[in-house]
Amino acid sequence: MPTTGRELLLVAACALIDPDGRVLVARRPEGKPLAGLWEFPGGKVGPGETPEACLIRELREELGVDTEAACLAPLTFASHAYDGFHLLMPLWVCRRWRGDPEAREGQALRWVRPRQLRELPMPAADRPLIPFLEDLL
Repeated sequence: MPTTGRELLLVAACALIDPDGRVLVARRPEGKPLAGLWEFPGGKVGPGETPEACLIRELREELGVDTEAACLAPLTFASHAYDGFHLLMPLWVCRRWRGDPEAREGQALRWVRPRQLRELPMPAADRPLIPFLEDLL
């Protein structure tokens, strides 16, 4: 079987969906890799951490919202080869959380309809996730 020789990086992402069927995206701040691109909130899964625990932690740190594993529903995943690593990114959907999302890490936030995601500059790994959100919503 072919291999890439690249490190496999597991990143969990979440599509927060509001009662109007809009999805929250965050713009990566200047100084970070892929700065200026819009993405789904989430982050790297730490050693010994489940993807669900990662999302609960990241949503609290990045957005100041609290949720539980029972409120996270797996939707799909992306597998994408970047130059220095291979990204595996499962995407969960969350419709129930406590608190109002606020930018805690210098990122811009935006609520958009799923079809509007196609108009935003996004990382290559995020783009294949859009049709699944369009079908869901």
